[in-house]
Parts: sequence; structure tokens; C-alpha cells
Amino acid sequence: MLEVRNLQARYGDIRALFGIDMSVAAGAGVALLGRNGAGKSTLMKALLDAGPACSGEIVLGGRSLTGVPTRGRARLGLALVPEDRRIFSSLSVRQNLELAHHALEGRRVMDIEQVCRLFPLLPDLLDRMGDQLSGGQQQLVAVARGLMASPTLLLLDEPAEGLAPRLAMDLAHEVKRAREQLGLTVLVAEQSIAYARQCTEYVYLLDSGTVVFQGDWAAFDAQPELKARYLAV
Repeated sequence: MLEVRNLQARYGDIRALFGIDMSVAAGAGVALLGRNGAGKSTLMKALLDAGPACSGEIVLGGRSLTGVPTRGRARLGLALVPEDRRIFSSLSVRQNLELAHHALEGRRVMDIEQVCRLFPLLPDLLDRMGDQLSGGQQQLVAVARGLMASPTLLLLDEPAEGLAPRLAMDLAHEVKRAREQLGLTVLVAEQSIAYARQCTEYVYLLDSGTVVFQGDWAAFDAQPELKARYLAV
């Protein structure tokens, strides 16, 4: 599904990623763990060509993305749910969701009824304005909007950020259920181990722009020093 080879990224003279190699299989749930500043969000943006200057190779579904701009990558099936959610406060939830249709004209997308079947809490929110939503509701709408693009690979950047633990777990279960129903492939950038393990099976751990561990959750749990060294605040 996704192959990342020797990915380097920089902001001006500041290097942010140092030779990242990563593989995400079709239908997999992969967690990208690390502290703030580890390079998680930079990697997400690099996959979409949406920020840092990059070198290396990114291959999606057997196709190299070299030279493909952000909009083209979205049309090929990459969808990002950003850390700041980007819910428009002056639009209703329905209008926020409809933006996915306009942004990806020409690509098959879900309709609102389909995405509402995935998220039972969503129908009651459709007529609310963006500024009337709680943090958890905003994140739910942001994930739903990402799914409306019928992505090949859904990128979730810090989905638990700012959410109470119970709300974060509820959202993780919703993502897991959507994965099961759609056969969805997900890459989740997170600091919260509890959230990430609810909706993923495999882990990449980043520190200072490099991969310092990769393996399944059992392998991660077998090395408790990883959490203490790379994730403790």
C-alpha cells in the first residue's frame, strides 16, 4: 500500500526527518508514536507534499508520488485529518462535510448518509454550526470528513489531542469500527499509547526525526524502556 524509502525533510536549513523507511500494508492500522517534535506531523505533511522540502521516495499502491502535488496525492487516495481539525465555525456540520465533495470533484466519494451510518452520533450534529461543537465532536466531524473522500490511506494527526481520556477512547473505537467496516488503511500519529493501541496493530516510534523502533504492540510492550526513554514527558 504505502512504501517510504529514505525520506528526508527540512524546513529551510533545519532538518526534520533523517532517512525514514516505512511500510504500511493494505488494510493495516499503523501507529506513529513520539513526543512533540519527534517528526510525526512533519512525516504526515511530507506524505502529502504539504510543507517541508523532501527527498527520498514515497510509493502509494505501486505508484511513485515523486512530482505529484498535494491535490494530486489527495486524488490518488491520501486523506489527512490534521491536528487542528480545521472545522469551519461559520458553517454547519453538513456544510463542513460537503467540502470533501467539492475538494475532490471527479473522485468517487461517500455521501453524507453513508458516513452517518459509520458514525451513529453524527446525524444529530448535522445542523449544528462548527462553533457549537465540543472538542470531541469536532474531531468526530474531522474524521468523518476525511472518510468521505473514500481514502486509500487515512492519515490521522494527533486525533486524541485536547480530548478527555474517555472521549479519546470513544473516538478510537469509532475509528476501529470504521476500519473493520470499510477495510480501511490508517496511519495514526499519536503521543497517546492508550489511544493508538485501540485502533492499530503495528508501531513505528520516532525520535528526533528517525525511526528508533518498529514492530507490533507485543514487541513494543516487551521493551518498557522505549516508553520511558522516548515517550515519558
